[in-house]
Amino acid sequence: MRRTTGRTHHRRSRQGAERVTGTAVEANNGGGGNSASGVTDTPGLPNGWAIATIGELCDVNPRGFAEEPNDDDLISQVPMASVEAETGRMDPSTLVRYGEFKRKSLTRFQENDVLFAKITPCMENGKIAQARGLTGGRALGSTEFHVLRSRGALLPEYLTLYLLQRSVRKAAEPYMSGAVGQRRVPRLYLEGLHIPVPPLAEQRRIVARLDEQLAHVEAGEASVRTALNKCESFVEQILALGTSGALSHTDRFFTGISPADSDDGKLPDLPAGWTWRRLGEIAAVVGGITKDSKKQGDPDYVEVPYLRVANVQRGRLMLDRVETIRVPPAKAESLRLVSGDVLLNEGGDRDKLGRGWVWEGQIDDCIHQNHVFRARVIGDVLSPLLLAWHANSFGKSWCDRNGKQTVNLASISLRKIKLLPVPVPPRDEQDNLVQLIENYVEQAEVFRQTAKASLAQVADLRAALLHAAFTGTLVPQDPTDEPASVLLDRLRAQRSAASTRSTRRRAPRTSKSTGNPGQGELPL
Repeated sequence: MRRTTGRTHHRRSRQGAERVTGTAVEANNGGGGNSASGVTDTPGLPNGWAIATIGELCDVNPRGFAEEPNDDDLISQVPMASVEAETGRMDPSTLVRYGEFKRKSLTRFQENDVLFAKITPCMENGKIAQARGLTGGRALGSTEFHVLRSRGALLPEYLTLYLLQRSVRKAAEPYMSGAVGQRRVPRLYLEGLHIPVPPLAEQRRIVARLDEQLAHVEAGEASVRTALNKCESFVEQILALGTSGALSHTDRFFTGISPADSDDGKLPDLPAGWTWRRLGEIAAVVGGITKDSKKQGDPDYVEVPYLRVANVQRGRLMLDRVETIRVPPAKAESLRLVSGDVLLNEGGDRDKLGRGWVWEGQIDDCIHQNHVFRARVIGDVLSPLLLAWHANSFGKSWCDRNGKQTVNLASISLRKIKLLPVPVPPRDEQDNLVQLIENYVEQAEVFRQTAKASLAQVADLRAALLHAAFTGTLVPQDPTDEPASVLLDRLRAQRSAASTRSTRRRAPRTSKSTGNPGQGELPL
């Protein structure tokens, strides 16, 4: 992906900021009535409303606290993980002593500031929140936050809810800059973003109504997600029971396995005729390709698609975004996937270890990266489906016990994954067993799709509520409310007066050697 230059990026940021995103209103440079201050009364909005830029309404990334804490003071610490996605909430319960962290490169913010995650994918996921409940009213947080501090014309709750609209975040995506995986929303774009501003009294009514309505929406969403989680647990239990014979046989017996350097835990009993085998005994297991950036331009290499950890999910493959890589022709041939290969993840978050699914030849000449193992069953000793189901159930806890954890990454070695215990039924039972398990899985999938459709409806309902709020149709207007333009004019006048006083207090710079004004500013 081509990186934009700083100049191009700033130009695009200004252009993007000319839009009023998330509402039915757009401000434009031609006839939109933009004033020099960034405030405009725009046709189409209710009486008393105005349009202003965030830079007009807020201090964006203020330098620090209104009042500096003492070194011994405890304040909140808010890393990115402490900000919830799409709820506007954060967890400020982690405390640090200010003196031990004040020299670190962290973002300073205080009570009622609004945090806006600027980096991908946190921005797209809606990591936006109002700072509430901070110990001492102050906090240190991730450097990947923009901080918005209202100057008084905008309630922080109102601003938070406005930014949480998916349409607002979607509109910001084209103006993000940086390398893939490290793209950020620039400050300039956020400062220039137009926002509809109702009277303060109406803002309070909007926030109160949204809080009431969104509480019902979130309760319904939580119920659906709870049901989805129960469905996932049910499927996992079905897979564990089915692949160990508990669904198809009433009598099962202790069956041993060859000892190995692994923590197998208590193995389930198996039906008569079934055996426990190590994965490496029944399948050829190999690691994938490690990307060598320095050799991607080698003319002797061939370009092929390859699967990453993100493509290999538990019980499915996500192939909507498959990247390519250049590799030696011999490597492309040796790692080429064939139908029936079982893909298992080697690393990532701990819950991703060993998850995987069966390759069905969806993409020609596809290979896999080094963080994805390929298990190719030898002969027809075991159905690849039974192996994948087993890895996604029993294998989940087994990989958790036998994997390794570094600070940010869990992994399991090729040597270790070959030791995974696998139940092997007689071959003449396997087809019926696959059909039995598939029947259960298909029933669960019907429920899962219904639940996902319900979640999509919840998202649409939330979007509709927010759209109504920010176009003036959620709550009635009160003609006695002070118009937003009056408040904004008053705030502008106050800022202008404060700026004039600050300028008068500044003494002219003089040269220490000559006393001539400005001489000391000349470059050496």
